[in-house]
Amino acid sequence: MKAIRRFTVRTVLPEALAPLEELAANLRWSWHQPTLELFRDIAPELWDELGKDPFGLLGEVPPARLGELAADTSYVARAEALRDELRAYLSEPRWYQGLGPDAPATIAYFSPEFGIADALPQYSGGLGILAGDHLKSASDLGVPIVGVGLFYRSGYFHQSISREGWQLESYPVLDPDGLPMSVLRGPDGAAAQVVLALPDGKALTARIWRLAVGRVTLLLLDTDIPENSEELRTVTDRLYGGGGEHRLLQELLLGIGGARAVGIYTRLAGIPAPEVFHLNEGHAGFLGLERARELVGDGLSFAEAIEVVRAGTVFTTHTPVPAGIDRFEAPLVQRYFSTDLLPGVDVVDVLALGAEDYPGGTPGTFNMAVMGLRLAQRANGVSQLHGRVSRHMFGFLWPGFDAADVPITSITNGVHPATWTDPQLRELAESRLGSADATSCDWTSDAVSDAEIWELRGRLREQLVHDARRRMTTAWAEQNPGVAAPIWYRELLSPEVLTIGFARRVPTYKRLTLMLQDPGRLRALLTDPERPVQLVVAGKSHPADDGGKRLIQQLIEFSQDPEVRGRIVFLPDYDIGMAQKLYPGCDVWLNNPLRPLEACGTSGMKAALNGSLNLSILDGWWAEFQDEHNGWAIPSADSAGDAAERDALEAAAMYDLIEHQIAPRFYDRGADGVPTAWVADIRHTLATLSPALSADRMVREYVERLYLPAAAAEHTVTADDAAPARALAAWIAHVRASWPEVHVAHVESGGVDASPHVGEELRVRAFVELGDLAPTDVVVELVHGRPRSSEELTEVHVVPLELESYDLGKPAVYTGSVTFERAGGFGYTVRVVPRNALLASDAELGLVALAG
Repeated sequence: MKAIRRFTVRTVLPEALAPLEELAANLRWSWHQPTLELFRDIAPELWDELGKDPFGLLGEVPPARLGELAADTSYVARAEALRDELRAYLSEPRWYQGLGPDAPATIAYFSPEFGIADALPQYSGGLGILAGDHLKSASDLGVPIVGVGLFYRSGYFHQSISREGWQLESYPVLDPDGLPMSVLRGPDGAAAQVVLALPDGKALTARIWRLAVGRVTLLLLDTDIPENSEELRTVTDRLYGGGGEHRLLQELLLGIGGARAVGIYTRLAGIPAPEVFHLNEGHAGFLGLERARELVGDGLSFAEAIEVVRAGTVFTTHTPVPAGIDRFEAPLVQRYFSTDLLPGVDVVDVLALGAEDYPGGTPGTFNMAVMGLRLAQRANGVSQLHGRVSRHMFGFLWPGFDAADVPITSITNGVHPATWTDPQLRELAESRLGSADATSCDWTSDAVSDAEIWELRGRLREQLVHDARRRMTTAWAEQNPGVAAPIWYRELLSPEVLTIGFARRVPTYKRLTLMLQDPGRLRALLTDPERPVQLVVAGKSHPADDGGKRLIQQLIEFSQDPEVRGRIVFLPDYDIGMAQKLYPGCDVWLNNPLRPLEACGTSGMKAALNGSLNLSILDGWWAEFQDEHNGWAIPSADSAGDAAERDALEAAAMYDLIEHQIAPRFYDRGADGVPTAWVADIRHTLATLSPALSADRMVREYVERLYLPAAAAEHTVTADDAAPARALAAWIAHVRASWPEVHVAHVESGGVDASPHVGEELRVRAFVELGDLAPTDVVVELVHGRPRSSEELTEVHVVPLELESYDLGKPAVYTGSVTFERAGGFGYTVRVVPRNALLASDAELGLVALAG
């Protein structure tokens, strides 16, 4: 029987326990171990049953138990001390506060999902977990971020597995009153709302939930309110639910509604409006149009407003494939913007920003990533390799430039150590190395012995085994009520066996079933009598992806073979709680995507923070961090004839590494039972990877390399009533109109004979037609490097040429030279690009004139 309505009745705490309310209301508890332990001690079994949710716990614990705790002076003292420590954490200066007055006072961070805690299931995978870790590290560093997202009433989905091994989805409805968040209200107590005008005279209204994530505020928009029709109340029903128009409505709300929500919040909170807007993927790209609308309302033209928007916008792309980008039919977008949604903004200008009006693009399509890049002066990928992939993938927006010149940089993702480092590892670090921050410790020190490290790894493996057995038993009970779980569940996995983990979303390119390429070979590895291996696998397929579901089914069918079922398991409903046991408990973390389709892959980072070694294709973060002492690289069979051959070759290489290198190293024990070489690799991983993979490092990079320059650019173009922005827009229009006349008319060279030698100097004189432009509008450069057989240059270097003469009506003459510093092939050309101090790069406008 189903309830027609549900709500949460809040507990009235005894006055002595009032600090618990304050501690539960701030999501810092999700990564602050002393606070988690404080709540656990209220009712340990109930704590585990409720998924370690302080807010939920306080709503379920019996009043008698609360009375006992209120009378326990030592417990009350602990609660008061932690409350006082939280208050200090929220107010004291931290790293960011030492950057000086030029650091932006407010930064807005937009993401379609946030993975912060199990109690708030608003994430589907790596993108959301990354966003949650970004907020957590920003809080720890004191970065004044305001996060913006949507509140999905059913989150992503709860995964269960049928007897046939098929993924089943259910969508439990969340009660916001039972979560650590509150409605944002105005001075009169009324709920703050944003309203979006829709076609046919309709309107979409959303209320704003406010969450405290340490020092960071997170705003989530919710359309399930009486002001909306039944149809519009479902706009924020599910994360990535529906398609087409439903998805467009979600992204309009996230971008436009989110920008308006930030404005409402900053005014109510009395803090400065954001100077920097960070888009975590293209889903929130419409926020740039909302900002432009505000500026147009203040008197700027649309072109002038766009220059202000671009100056303060940072865009992070996470996808390495065009199929991962949200694209809409242009007529649908046109319909929504041919309304009062954005007064003063012409729908033609909107469509132009997302148009695929380039070679290979699809006419009549609106591309969210393309709009994001066109509205952001600074953009980045999420690993060094992904940055290179992105420069090639989006190079069409900068025609005529080599991929290396495309203005997309990279900042490699990181993970939040306090969230993902197991408490037992932190305890060992504190007791032996002097700090609970395991990323800052010297793990090569003999202050902690090999035996202690190996004993810890054994406890973490055992912890995973018990958690896996519990989860499988619970999942069985859900699917088979009243039927006892199979007896062999009690012996599922072993705390003594080499454990390999694999857990992630299940799109095809991540190749969940590569391990099944040769079932006989895998069976032999799992059942080896001397050096057995066991596999723990988890992951969700998108509800609409039957191909991904079939991969899960294939794996489950293999795992149910009586010969191997104790050595391989698929754990249903992969989430944060599972991950926090899975990453530390695995000896090796497996990742085998199709290179280069893994943008970063942060699951292996989380495993490494706990001393696990990685076994991975050289893709994403692993391509830049693997050093032969922190794991193993699976060779990529890039030259394979087809996908099947590639899978077979890479799977064979994976089996070989496990059989001949990994398992022998793990089981090669000394007289004390410790695998000395393996522990040396654990030490090396903890000492070298932990600091580099920290989200603190990542957020510092965003601040120093992107946020500070973006804030400076925004300050510059908005000075003097935005006079610089007006001038820049006029200059860009003039340059674009004049550019067809710009060309390199002639290039002369001298100073060397037909067979030049190292040390000689090549002198170049270039004659450049500038049309209506002045020499101050451009820079002329000598570009040289090693020529390929196709005449394309590699190992490119750029040398600015100096203006020698300029007379109206005649070509401008530029000169310069380069010294031959090495033998071998040499090639060069001359190019002209527009230059303005307000541009972030010479390639920004996508205009270039090349000699020849």
